[in-house]
Amino acid sequence: MGNATNPTHSAAWYGARVSQFVASSTNEVVGALTRAGPFAIDEPQRRAWEEQITLLRAALADVDGWLCLEFDVPRLGSRIDAVLIAGAAIVPIEFKVGAEDHLRADYEQAWDYALDLKNFHRGSHDAPIFPILVATEASHADATWDPPHRDGVRSPRRGSPSTLRAAIGEAIASAGGSPIDGEAWARAPYHPTPTIVQAAQALYARHSVAAISRSDAGAKNLAVTSRTVEQIIRDAQRNSWKAIVFVTGVPGAGKTLVGLDVATRHRRAVEEDPTHAVYLSGNGPLIAVLREALTRDEYERLRQQGERERKGAILQRVKPFLQNVHQFRDEGLRSDAPPVDHVVVFDEAQRAWNREKTATFMKLKKGRPDFTMSEPEFQLSYMDRRPDWAVAICLVGGGQEIHVGEAGIHAWIDAVRERFPQWRIFVSPRLTDAEYGAGAAIESIAARPHVTWSEDLHLAVSMRSFRAERVSSFVKAILDFDVSSARRLYGEMRARYPLVVTRDLQRAKDWVRFHARGSERYGLVASSQAERLKPHAIDVRTKVDPVQWFLNERDDTRSSFYLEDAATEFQVQGLELDWACVTWDADLRRSGARWLHRKFHGSRWKNVNHIDHQRYLVNAYRVLLTRARQGMAIFVPPGDAADPTRLPEFYDDTFDYLVSLGIETL
Repeated sequence: MGNATNPTHSAAWYGARVSQFVASSTNEVVGALTRAGPFAIDEPQRRAWEEQITLLRAALADVDGWLCLEFDVPRLGSRIDAVLIAGAAIVPIEFKVGAEDHLRADYEQAWDYALDLKNFHRGSHDAPIFPILVATEASHADATWDPPHRDGVRSPRRGSPSTLRAAIGEAIASAGGSPIDGEAWARAPYHPTPTIVQAAQALYARHSVAAISRSDAGAKNLAVTSRTVEQIIRDAQRNSWKAIVFVTGVPGAGKTLVGLDVATRHRRAVEEDPTHAVYLSGNGPLIAVLREALTRDEYERLRQQGERERKGAILQRVKPFLQNVHQFRDEGLRSDAPPVDHVVVFDEAQRAWNREKTATFMKLKKGRPDFTMSEPEFQLSYMDRRPDWAVAICLVGGGQEIHVGEAGIHAWIDAVRERFPQWRIFVSPRLTDAEYGAGAAIESIAARPHVTWSEDLHLAVSMRSFRAERVSSFVKAILDFDVSSARRLYGEMRARYPLVVTRDLQRAKDWVRFHARGSERYGLVASSQAERLKPHAIDVRTKVDPVQWFLNERDDTRSSFYLEDAATEFQVQGLELDWACVTWDADLRRSGARWLHRKFHGSRWKNVNHIDHQRYLVNAYRVLLTRARQGMAIFVPPGDAADPTRLPEFYDDTFDYLVSLGIETL
């Protein structure tokens, strides 16, 4: 087979110069693919390869370049059939063997592959990309290439066997730039930034966190934090410790990913794994979306392998390691027995209930009028029942409290200090930052023995927005009225993170639809207190099912794609979109260099005077403004002089402020 390669550091199962590929027999190429594949190859796959190889050999007869077959795309959990690197062009080719039509789902798949290469494969960042979708029985095809998008990625060209050669030739001829070294391209690193849903699916399917996360020098490697936590678990097991671990990170930095990595790593039955772990979150929508996403993904994976299993049965396997934190708490209330889990991950630990809210709930809902513990205190007391060892992992976000009664992270520290002096504490040094609200509590344990500080427990770079790691800092500057920082950060990110502000909701919707490509998800979001958006057909009181909103396809009216139902901060926290249409009502309005906090009651806006409730309102907008990975349009209503609940002055200062930061007006 000449010098065809399948080096361990290449993402392709087969790679060779085009001339070597053309000179090789079909059996040689299929044999190489079969040897490189990690699983048994069935007869339908072999026949598909044979047809693809035949078509490629004819189309590439006079092409000088490098060809990769079965190029792995870990973030999407799939492989590109073929990638041609010729001249300055990268041409990913997706074959649909036996298909007579170019289906929409297949078209989006081809586009997704091209975008994934552009965004996450280092060798493709600066190159023009020309994706082709070939339906092998199609009688029609696109005659030309569409113009490139701003990032150099073309819309997929629909092709047939008879047009494949011309499409490839035109792509090579029209690509500008320096020729690409194909062999070096195949070895270039792949640094994916998956959504939380994609990450959960990959981890559940036994991929490592290192395989699905970035590892470039500019980002804090999630694998380092995961390894640090894993080492603490091993040490606790070996030495019979009980320990609490605080992992901090900026919004979207991957804290949840670390927690899911721990949980999926130890998700076998208790009798099989003495370090059995469970992932807990009080975020009901997040749990519901992840459970359904894992169930759908596992069902589809089994179906493709020829196995049939009820979704309900799969869901029952998913539930034990992915739970609502309140269900875990209730289990501890039923008896004095210890939990079966040695390792418990508390995501968004700062949102645990304080003593007052917990006591009220226990009295009214559980018939426990004598209950006096905060939620952190009770959860740790439950884990402390274990006679051997236990590890509580608290994933901590700053400025994320959006519910009344959320205790903040200091409640966990206070509980350990007051009730569990034998527990060891592992702390991210950033927990002292003001945004975590734990400064005084940290000081109270500074002199305590067995407190370990580790920088590896902090994730400093947002992974949510691979286009602009500064989005969370930019949003913080906006909300803090740090104008100089906001302008500077926007100047640094604007080239890669499109952002517009408008007074016209339809323009905002059209903008996100235009920018989204392939299966990129977009949606409409609003504050839960944004009750005067109803004239714009946005009613935040309408119940949104986050599972349907985040997971269903664009032909479903319940999905985010329809841009009809606005999800609030409660439904989107912890989850993400590619593109967001953010609505900004008069509940949070600018007045000079401060925010006015309002709640609509009856027929008018009322002041929000409680300092905690003011913070929750600001944090709601912090959540909404940090949901989009790739860009967003912000809609600030124009108001109506004839409506005293929507006067223009309620909105104008906010709009003018955003424009003053340099944000483009749409």
